[in-house]
Amino acid sequence: MSHESFLRWRVFFVLYIGCLFGTIVSFPYVFALQRDIIADLPIPLSVLFVSNIIQSAVLFFILVLAGLYLSHKMGLGAYILERWSEGKEIQSHIKAILPLSIVLGVLAGILIIFCDVLFSLVAPLESITIVGTDPEPWMGFLVSFYGGINEEVLMRFFLVSLIVFVLSHLKKTKDGKPTHLSIWIAIVVAALVFGLGHLPLTSSLTTITPVIVLRALILNGIGGIIFGWLYWRKGLESAMTSHFSADIVLHAIFPLIASF
Repeated sequence: MSHESFLRWRVFFVLYIGCLFGTIVSFPYVFALQRDIIADLPIPLSVLFVSNIIQSAVLFFILVLAGLYLSHKMGLGAYILERWSEGKEIQSHIKAILPLSIVLGVLAGILIIFCDVLFSLVAPLESITIVGTDPEPWMGFLVSFYGGINEEVLMRFFLVSLIVFVLSHLKKTKDGKPTHLSIWIAIVVAALVFGLGHLPLTSSLTTITPVIVLRALILNGIGGIIFGWLYWRKGLESAMTSHFSADIVLHAIFPLIASF
């Protein structure tokens, strides 16, 4: 194994273990949100738990590997983890991305809440207000790790990189890099897919209608575009931090405030 391959495997295992952690700690939230559906399943909860872990382990093994290859090819990636794997200084880079990542994440969470409230006023019969509908705030805190780690590996590290990789075969800059248009297309498409990806969970709360689909695209698209831009400009760790911050606002802070 070459030295470069060894370094990339170090990054792989950190991201992969993070994804497994995110999967495990998300279960209390998901089980609480879908308790009625799970209660009707013909299999024990323990079997469901183990099967979900195995499925997630296989899926994210593939996604992290593919993300490493695609992001490296396109000049994207987990910049801080890559520097760490090479034994380089990373504290200054962490300090450089933290303020912007957290602020944009918190703003994204607040904007999503605001848009959801507006949505409830425009279409009250088909609204699912975010505030106060979550399980316990501690569960919301835990599931934020899944959003920050797993969803960013899936939607940005893998999907955005994949779309940019495909589009780069159609048009590149003079120095062989993907164009800004290609990257923006990838960010927007991934944001839309991110929104549609939330519909299965939404279906456990209400009937899926065109208005509900539009709501999912708008609310989740807000975060998707912000996280996509951060992934492009600041790296995967910045997108993860921002997504985690947004989910803390959505799933922990606001439900806690609403419970009083």
